Amino acid sequence: QVQLVESGGGLVQAGASLRLSCVASGDTYGMGWFRQAPGKEREFVAAISWSGGNKQYADSVKGRFTISRDNAKNTLDLQMNRLKPEDTAVYYCAATKSAFFPDYTHSEKYEDWGQGTQVTVSS
Repeated sequence: QVQLVESGGGLVQAGASLRLSCVASGDTYGMGWFRQAPGKEREFVAAISWSGGNKQYADSVKGRFTISRDNAKNTLDLQMNRLKPEDTAVYYCAATKSAFFPDYTHSEKYEDWGQGTQVTVSS
């Protein structure tokens, strides 16, 4: 089991940027970011393959968010630009052992999860 720890959340105004980071305690394969707003189900945000060559984004964040990873440091980042109030949620880092990239949008395919970091965007 891999321990995941997120950081970088906070309170910002609409239009601002934030960068979330996730540190893994060991090697990981596929990784992703999910978020959960109050009263809503957890939803997919972005995912990245081990090599970084494959990336996928939810339509709601495409063009504003960028996922990246550094395997040498066991880190996963999410650069969030032009934030909107509807981006307000707890953001979770997750790791999967699956090598099937289409799996990465599905939360049930991830075995390890971080504790989450709160992102609040005011209007």
